[in-house]
Amino acid sequence: MARMFGTDGVRGEANLELTPELAYRLGRAAALYFNKDGKVRPEILIGRDTRISGAMFISALAAGVCSAGGHAVIAGIIPTPAVAYLTKKHKMAAGIVVSASHNPFGDNGIKFFGGDGYKLPDEVEDEIEAIVHRIAKQDDFYRPSGSLVGSLKYNKGLLQEYIDFVLSTTDTRLDGMKIVLDCANGAAYEAMPTILRQLGAELTVIHDDPNGLNINDACGSTHLEALIRKVKEVGADIGVAHDGDADRCLCVDEKGNVLDGDRMLVLCGLALKEKGALPGDTIVTTVMANIGFHKAVKAAGGRVEVTKVGDRYVLEEMRAHGYALGGEQSGHIIFGDIATTGDGLVTALQVLRVLKKKGGPASKLTAMMTSYPQLLVNVTVKTKDGWEENARIKKAIDDESALLGDNGRILVRPSGTEPLIRVMAEGPEQGQLEEICQRIADVVREELG
Repeated sequence: MARMFGTDGVRGEANLELTPELAYRLGRAAALYFNKDGKVRPEILIGRDTRISGAMFISALAAGVCSAGGHAVIAGIIPTPAVAYLTKKHKMAAGIVVSASHNPFGDNGIKFFGGDGYKLPDEVEDEIEAIVHRIAKQDDFYRPSGSLVGSLKYNKGLLQEYIDFVLSTTDTRLDGMKIVLDCANGAAYEAMPTILRQLGAELTVIHDDPNGLNINDACGSTHLEALIRKVKEVGADIGVAHDGDADRCLCVDEKGNVLDGDRMLVLCGLALKEKGALPGDTIVTTVMANIGFHKAVKAAGGRVEVTKVGDRYVLEEMRAHGYALGGEQSGHIIFGDIATTGDGLVTALQVLRVLKKKGGPASKLTAMMTSYPQLLVNVTVKTKDGWEENARIKKAIDDESALLGDNGRILVRPSGTEPLIRVMAEGPEQGQLEEICQRIADVVREELG
């Protein structure tokens, strides 16, 4: 049986793959897990993004929590990192977010945070999943009655608490800075404009009118075209874009060039290093980081630790060694001294703080890193099993790596969710990368496709 929890919670097409019945069981299972001794009535915070299916899933989750004697606290539409922060601040047993992040509106997801504000470890997710399966088969778990039935409470003040927290993470006002903000018609649509205006920014906001269907629709951090156009149109100093649940952000400079996670990590990491706040002079990233990122950090006297793809692996490395900064090219960045998870709003303020302190323009500051061309080819295969031991595939990778030498690299890895082998090449010349990727992809296809 496939594992229910993926790299970032339980996801699927709303009401087909991810159903309210499953959401009910997940809520019930979570309350049962956090009430193992039967003496604690766990308080669980639940928030969501703006998808039309979000209200349905919150209702189902809350019913499940209450059925096991837990108390469900509904925060409403709120960024994912807000749930992490508020769960820890209010000493709740757990937090639940209903969101599918950057996916289209028809998808949805359910992800959990522990009482410490961190995402649940795999082993806890596995225990909750086992309870879910048992509930579906034969629900003989604790079912209170009378006054012991759980309660449901709406707390509209939690969003303001989170806004106050984000404002507290910067010591820099943004007066005189012209900013365009793309809220992706998602969870940041209320909080981030409020924050930037309170800091004095001259603000133009786009895609801040969610209707349940338009989240991430040609907008936000995965569709930067509208933001780039608006930055140029109004002559802004910088543009900021969030994804649907606001746990990440990307920026564009005044010329419309994209500042991805790699560039923001360099910018913020070296600023932390200058003031002695970057432990080990180290930034944590994943195998997908651009070669230019590595070269820029090394040139500035820093070092890089690399993990496999996924923000949870970045965070594990940070916590294990006490590092303060890590993230992904996608804009999911973790400031370990500030937050327990990636926070797009905090990230944006840290980037804006550096730009304000250094005096900009954004294009000049981000020129400290040169991005190498990067090409990704997806190869559909019948099976991903055994690809690493395949002699022909290994030889093809070795041969093409030798052609690139020290000025490039090749990364071949399986998709975590689809029947695909991903072939990525990086180097100084786009044409050469296309030829290299095609040759490796042909071998993978012949051997596995």
